[in-house]
Amino acid sequence: MTDTIIVAVSGASGVVYGVRLVEALLAQPLDVRLIPTRAGRHILAHEMDFDDGDWPAFLARRGAVQHPDARLTVYRFDDLFAPPASGSFPHRGMVIAPCSMKTLGAVAAGIGGNLVHRAADVTLKERRRLVLVPRETPLSPIHLENMHRLALAGATILPPSPGFYFHPASVAELVDHIVARILDQLDVAHALAPRWGQPSATPPHGSDDG
Repeated sequence: MTDTIIVAVSGASGVVYGVRLVEALLAQPLDVRLIPTRAGRHILAHEMDFDDGDWPAFLARRGAVQHPDARLTVYRFDDLFAPPASGSFPHRGMVIAPCSMKTLGAVAAGIGGNLVHRAADVTLKERRRLVLVPRETPLSPIHLENMHRLALAGATILPPSPGFYFHPASVAELVDHIVARILDQLDVAHALAPRWGQPSATPPHGSDDG
């Protein structure tokens, strides 16, 4: 199994999930291929003050520590000649975080309109792991039908719905809780969030009312 993972950041609120995922992956000796969509870049600028410049510099400003053997490659969303567009390009899995309803719909319909859509389509047809982190609420019947269709095709639908059993003290801990679940889907070891059964994750006694 290759140690390459594709991460796409689409144009939905919650781009911090994608950024934090990239940081967690680069902390290990992994090859990360990043595809921000055009709308995703706009949201990155709005929510995280990313100036569309140097990704390594942006991550360094956030205090991210990169493993010496990690590698980051960033592709343009319209570069359909990039390696992730081909089924012959091996990788461990792909994550779209956050996943807009536009991107979700395009992937569900098999429309390869940009590199994100195409890479996701290739991931499905090659029976590799595809994790979608849809960031929308409430969900319409169309959204739900698209998610159901993708789940039947083999994708994992992972809404950013954090747990509170570990008594989070910050938004960052809530984000890490979701990123930890994404890493679990990729079989990437981590220590981002407590697991059930750990002392900090155990509910107080008496919580037996269902």
